[in-house]
Amino acid sequence: MITLYHCFAARSFRPLWMLEEMGNVPYELKMLPFPPRMFAKEYLGINPLGTIPFMIDGETRMSESSGICHYLGIRHGPTPLMVSPDEPAYGAFLNWMYFSDATLTFPQTLVLRYTRLEPEERRNPQVAGDYAKWFLGRLRVVEAATGQSEFLCADRFTAADVVIAYALRLAERIGLGKDIGPNASAYWQRMQQRDGYRLAVAAETRASEEQKVPVRT
Repeated sequence: MITLYHCFAARSFRPLWMLEEMGNVPYELKMLPFPPRMFAKEYLGINPLGTIPFMIDGETRMSESSGICHYLGIRHGPTPLMVSPDEPAYGAFLNWMYFSDATLTFPQTLVLRYTRLEPEERRNPQVAGDYAKWFLGRLRVVEAATGQSEFLCADRFTAADVVIAYALRLAERIGLGKDIGPNASAYWQRMQQRDGYRLAVAAETRASEEQKVPVRT
């Protein structure tokens, strides 16, 4: 049984969505208030970084959201959500997987920090604005790719779509949704219609209510 530590709508949504898309991997979802390093200090005994996500699968411990998605697809596959090395789109698939967090989500975390998480006296609109522009600049490659195809690579829905589309969900939550281009916006609307996405949203909502973990907006 996989255990996934998750905060509502945080990057841990990537592996949660991946699990629901796979559909055949039992898991337990443990909700934490965000950020857990401040509001659930006992969690530091499980993940000393205090970051989300954190996944436990037997002896395996992982804390990187896109890496967990890759792990799930390989370890608990086979699944069409993965692109194999013998497919022409393998390189593109890997590039999207790494791009998702290292390049695309990173500036979003700084927008979130300097608009909502820091105390009022430490919030910095200029820093937040600069990193918002950084995110939107990096989003141009998603805008271009989604104008050419329904999915990002391999002519099918893959884990690359899970990890990249999550960044669009986060963009909406931190006030950048209105700045997403038309192609990426249409792509995001399509992703939200997937059963796996809806099941993941329902799972985090249900777990938040059952575990009495407040949702921060």
